[in-house]
Amino acid sequence: MCLAESATVSDEMFRINNTWMMVATFLVFIMHLGFAALEAGFTRAKNTVNILFKNVSILCIGILAYALVGFNLMYPGESFAGAFFGFAGFGINADSAALTSAYNEGYTYYTDFLFQAMFAATAATIISGAVAERIKLSSFMMFATLYVAITYPMVGMWKWGGGWLAEMGFHDFAGSTIVHGVGGWGALIAAWMLGPRIGRFHDDGHTDIHGHSLPLAFIGVFLLWLGWFGFNGGSVLSADPGGVSLVLVTTNLAAAAGVMGALIVSFTMSKTYNLGMVLNGSLAGLVAITAGADVISPAMSVIVGFIGGVLVVLGTTLLEKVRIDDPVGAVPVHLMCGIWGTLAVGIFGKADPAVLGYSLSFTSQLVGVAATGVFCLINAGLFLGLLKMTVGIRVSQEEETHGLDAAEHGIQAYSHHPFTTPN
Repeated sequence: MCLAESATVSDEMFRINNTWMMVATFLVFIMHLGFAALEAGFTRAKNTVNILFKNVSILCIGILAYALVGFNLMYPGESFAGAFFGFAGFGINADSAALTSAYNEGYTYYTDFLFQAMFAATAATIISGAVAERIKLSSFMMFATLYVAITYPMVGMWKWGGGWLAEMGFHDFAGSTIVHGVGGWGALIAAWMLGPRIGRFHDDGHTDIHGHSLPLAFIGVFLLWLGWFGFNGGSVLSADPGGVSLVLVTTNLAAAAGVMGALIVSFTMSKTYNLGMVLNGSLAGLVAITAGADVISPAMSVIVGFIGGVLVVLGTTLLEKVRIDDPVGAVPVHLMCGIWGTLAVGIFGKADPAVLGYSLSFTSQLVGVAATGVFCLINAGLFLGLLKMTVGIRVSQEEETHGLDAAEHGIQAYSHHPFTTPN
């Protein structure tokens, strides 16, 4: 093959890689519709407008905050290799070389930013579900801005930006810890600091507060499942046929196994077929496999996903026992299954160290999980604590009772649910 032909093939491959990355970005973008539908469906009709407003705001806040500071915090450059912190300056800007394969064989600078920005917004969206129906909208938006602009990219830099976790061989392919764990830890501390919804817990135990639309939640889950093909498949960072096809297979198998794990355990415990648990079971499997979708075999991905489905049921029960109110199950799905999936890499993961650049180690995985947990709990606790002391983080009892749609938006999502209806 002559040099001219080689250059043409290389350019064509670059275009194919970049196009796949953009398609993956579109799929991750549609996940935000899935999160909104799931959260709205799992909560009460009187708060639907508030939840939809939060979700569109999070997406916009995430993109803008990530463009301003987050991207350059997460990818500060080679001079910060092995470091805890780095920053390459404010804003995004690409020279002509950054729009060619000189930047990366798989994508341009701007494609890289856009794909990563979708992930950043996801971390804050996870928290939204755990604090639904009782957090002040303005306080949540301020918290989400800080969390996406500072906390998420700093953790991301430790691994994906070449920081200290990357140097020690921590492996998190698409973000069981870096995305879902970061969001999950924030969800846990936020739900705890806010306290439960009115009437959720009492001296005799707890009362289930049912969502108003399981069909809407169902649609949301399938949008998320679809989007995960871009979330994990795009994280190959090229259109490599072998890499992408393996990741898509392990992702899908884990989701299906998560459904079965949640189905078996929830039926054993309640003797009913719980659709909500089954839906969250699919997400549990997806979160669990996200860390190791590239290094765990299809057979082992079934085990990883199945255990994720089991954990989401047991985790939901545990939260009820300790009286932490999580309306959509964000903590069991994203935090507990994110931890499990990250540790599972050290148990089931197989990869050639010469190709990967390091050996997979359970110890490294445990250190990454623990460090992320401590850092996120401190950050989220500090941000929320400051907001609680200044502007407050929870709506009044009257506003919560009548619904946040009435209190904060003055409109309702459904004409047959007047403001005077408490449910």
